[in-house]
Amino acid sequence: MADARVKPPEGRYGRSGTADAVTDRRLKIIGAVLGAALLGFVAWAGVSYISGQKVTGELTGFQVVSDAEIEVNIAIRKPSGTDGVCTVRAQAEDGLEVGRADFRFDEDVDSVHRSVTLRTTERATAAELMGCTEATSAAR
Repeated sequence: MADARVKPPEGRYGRSGTADAVTDRRLKIIGAVLGAALLGFVAWAGVSYISGQKVTGELTGFQVVSDAEIEVNIAIRKPSGTDGVCTVRAQAEDGLEVGRADFRFDEDVDSVHRSVTLRTTERATAAELMGCTEATSAAR
């Protein structure tokens, strides 16, 4: 009679412990598969984005020359034989854009570091590299 009280009747108090363990295991497997799929997608998106960019650039510094000019140092990486165009903008102290220009890099090397002068409508306090792309044939 003591053995009958050790284990409750099947289904009387909800699902059994083994059914919960099976459900937990199934959810863990589904979570791991979905997590691996998400990680794979993020890795694929990152690699395809980076490999899709032939021309990359970095703003390495700037100096305010006058109320109408700012000198910007840009380092770009591109395949030799490819022309690159980088867009730079200047901002005033209040954050408004006071100048924007595209600068062409047509040197036949894969790495260029150049200083360019951006004309502004008023005194700039910051410069920002908006991006670099491969020059189109129409712009050549």
